[in-house]
Amino acid sequence: MNAWLEWARGPAFLFSFTFMVVGLLRHLLLTLWQINRTWACAGDACLPRSQIALATIQWLLPVGKLREQPLFTLTSILFHIAILVLPWFLAGHVLLWTRAIGWSWPVLPGTLADLLTLLAIATALALVVQRLISRAQRDLSRFPDYALPLLVALPFISGYLFMHPGILPLPFETIYFLHVMSANLLLIAIPLTRLSHAILVPSLQLISDLVWHWPLNSGSNVARALGKEGETI
Repeated sequence: MNAWLEWARGPAFLFSFTFMVVGLLRHLLLTLWQINRTWACAGDACLPRSQIALATIQWLLPVGKLREQPLFTLTSILFHIAILVLPWFLAGHVLLWTRAIGWSWPVLPGTLADLLTLLAIATALALVVQRLISRAQRDLSRFPDYALPLLVALPFISGYLFMHPGILPLPFETIYFLHVMSANLLLIAIPLTRLSHAILVPSLQLISDLVWHWPLNSGSNVARALGKEGETI
C-alpha cells in the first residue's frame, strides 16, 4: 500500500494537477479569443461596462436569488464557500504546498476546518436531494447534475475520516489512498465538466452582453436587407 500511496501522491497527483491547469488554461484562452472575435464582429464597442460588472458580481454572489429559491440558493452558496476555502487553507494542504514551493500562508483552526468539511459534505448531499424532490429541477437535471456534487464530496468525506482515525471504517492507509485518488479524480474532472465554471463565471455576463449586443441602426439594416424598410408591425 505504501507504494500505491507514493504513486497517488507523486506521479498521479502531478498528472492530475497539470491536466487541470492546462485544461482550465485552454478554456480561458478559447473564451478570451471568442470574446475578442465577437467584440470585433459586433461593430460597436460601446458596452454598459458598469452594468456588466454589476451583473458579474451578482453571478458570483447570487444573494438576490434567495427570494426566489431560498433553500437551494443558500445551500449552493454555503457549498461553494466550503469547497473553495477548505482545500487552500487546510493546515495539511498548506504544509504540502510549503514543502513543494516554499510558500506558506495562514491556516484554518482545526475546529473550523472540521465544520467546513462537514458543511461541504452536507450541502453536497443536500443539493442532490433537493434536485430529486423538486419536480422543476428534476425535469431540468441530467446525470452530471447529480454525480458532480457527490464526486466533489468524496475527497471531503475521506479527508474527514483521515483526520479522525477513531472513526475509520477501513485501514488508515486505505482511507489515505482513497482521499488522494478521489482528489486526483476531481482535479481531472474540473476542466472536463461544468466545474470549469470556477474560472469561466467572471466572463459569462460579458459574453452574454456581447452576443446580444446590437450595433446602432441594426434594426434599419435588417429591415433594408429584407425589403421591409418603412413597414410597421
